[in-house]
Amino acid sequence: MNLIGLDIGTTSICGVLMDAATGRVVKALNKPNASNLRSPHDWEFTQDVSSILSAVREIVAELRETAPDIRAIGVTGQMHGILYVDDNGDPVSPLFTWQDQRGNLPADGELTYAERLRRLTGYAVSTGFGMVTHYYHVVNGSVPPRAASLCTIADYIAFKLAGRTKPVTDPTHAASLGVYRLEALAYDVEALSKAGIDPGILPEQAGSGQIIGYTADGIPVAGAIGDNQASFLGSVRDIAKTLLVNIGTGSQISVYSEQYIQAEEIDTRPFPGGGYLLVGASLSGGKSYALLERFFREVCETFAGNDGSTDLFDLMNRLADPTDADESGLKVGTQFYGTRTDPDVRGSIEGIGPANFTPRNLVQGFLEGMIRELRRYYDGFPVSVKERLASIVASGNGIRRNEALRRMLERRFGFPLEMPQYPEEAACGAAVSAGVGCGLYTDYSRSSGEWTNGSRGDHDD
Repeated sequence: MNLIGLDIGTTSICGVLMDAATGRVVKALNKPNASNLRSPHDWEFTQDVSSILSAVREIVAELRETAPDIRAIGVTGQMHGILYVDDNGDPVSPLFTWQDQRGNLPADGELTYAERLRRLTGYAVSTGFGMVTHYYHVVNGSVPPRAASLCTIADYIAFKLAGRTKPVTDPTHAASLGVYRLEALAYDVEALSKAGIDPGILPEQAGSGQIIGYTADGIPVAGAIGDNQASFLGSVRDIAKTLLVNIGTGSQISVYSEQYIQAEEIDTRPFPGGGYLLVGASLSGGKSYALLERFFREVCETFAGNDGSTDLFDLMNRLADPTDADESGLKVGTQFYGTRTDPDVRGSIEGIGPANFTPRNLVQGFLEGMIRELRRYYDGFPVSVKERLASIVASGNGIRRNEALRRMLERRFGFPLEMPQYPEEAACGAAVSAGVGCGLYTDYSRSSGEWTNGSRGDHDD
C-alpha cells in the first residue's frame, strides 16, 4: 500500500510515491515550476495557477502508473501567498507568491500597506503574507469581481484533486496568511474587520491532514499542510530534540514546542497534530549565494569572454573551506534582500584588506553570513526549548549540495548534523500527513519518527 505526497514549491513541483509500511520512497518526480508570470513591476511576483495544476496532475498520473494501490494523497506547498477563486472553485487571479512585494509599497505619505495593516490589527504581518496582499487589493479596489474566496496554492491543489468547489485550509496555512489567533487557532475576525477585510472571503478550516474529499476514482485526499511543517515531518526523527535547518531560496531554522511561545523575531506556527514550531525565517539563503554566483559569472563573462552560461556553484562549493572560515577577517552581512521586519536594510561586506579580498574568502564570508543570520534566530529561542536539543537535521538543496556549509553549521551550533535520506523532505511530510488523515498512522510524531534519517531504503528508480 502506498501514499502520494506532493510539494508545490516556488521553483519546482515534487511528488513522491511512499511505501506506507516502511516509509521507503518508491519513486520521486520533480518538475520545474515554470509558471512565473512577467510583470512590468519589479515588486510583483506572480505565478500561473492553471500551469501549476496541470504539472501536478501529470505527476500524480505518472506516480499512479508505478503503483495503482494508492491509499491517500497529501499536499504541501509554499505558504503565505494567495490566489482568488470563484463560486465554482476556478481561479480568477494568478498566485501572488510569498515573494510579492506590494505590501512594501507606500499606502499613504508615511506607511506601507504592511505597516498600515500592522497598525490597524496589531499583528506583525510582513509583505508577502496573504492578508497583506489581500489588504492591498481591498484598498485599491483590485480584488477580482468574481472572487468568492482566497486560499494558498497548496489549498487550491488539494481541493481540486479532492473534487471540491470550495477551498478548505488548515491552521498551518491559515496562520501563514497573518492576522490569526495562534493560541485559539482561529482567524481574528474582529481585527480583520477593523482593517476593512470581510472575513467571509477566507476559506473554512479543517484539522491538519483531515480528508477533505476524494479523487474521481475514490482516492482520499488530505487537506494541505504548510511546507515548513511538512519538511519537519519528512526530515526529523525526534521532533522534541531536533533543530531543523532548511536552506533553499530563503532559509529557516525550526524547533518544536508543545506550548505556545512568543519570542522576538521568531514566528510561532501551528504544528500538525498539536503544538507549535518556533521558526526563524530569513530572506537570505540560497538566494544570497546565487547573487554571489551571478557576480562571479558576470566577471568571467566581462573580462574572460565566457558566454555566462557556466554554472559556478560546484566550483564555489569546492572553494569554501570550513576549517578556516573565520580567519580571513571578511565579514558579510547577507541581508541583500532586506529582512521580514526591515525590508529596506541591505547587505554589506566588512573588513576588506589587501590580503583577504579573494573569491575564496567571499564564498566563505557569504556562507558564514547566512549561518550567522540563522544563529541569531537560534539565540532567540527560549532556553527551555534549546536545552533539550541533541542534534541538527539539515534539509534543502542549498545544504545538501554544499559540504562546507554543513561543516560550518556543525561548528556554529555545536551539534552533530544529520541529513534526511531523501531530498524530497516536504513531499515526504505531505505523504505522512495523508497517512495520518486516512488512519494508517496514529499520530504525526510516531509516523515520521520511525522512518526518517536513514531507516528507510533507497529510491527504487
